[in-house]
Amino acid sequence: MFHVIEGDGDDIHSALIEWTGLRTVPNVFIGGKHIGGCDTVLEKHKTEQLVPLLNDAGAIANNSAQL
Repeated sequence: MFHVIEGDGDDIHSALIEWTGLRTVPNVFIGGKHIGGCDTVLEKHKTEQLVPLLNDAGAIANNSAQL
């Protein structure tokens, strides 16, 4: 299961800075843990670190992802 939180404005950006240290979007969380922005997620995918994070969070059904 995943949640998308969309929003604009100073309140959202202030919260992002407080929670993650980043003001940019997207900000990706997996299993309640902040992973990073787009560049970080892509790097984790390239280095085969993304799928294990998703598996550990129960975000891949039947452990079937072969990315």
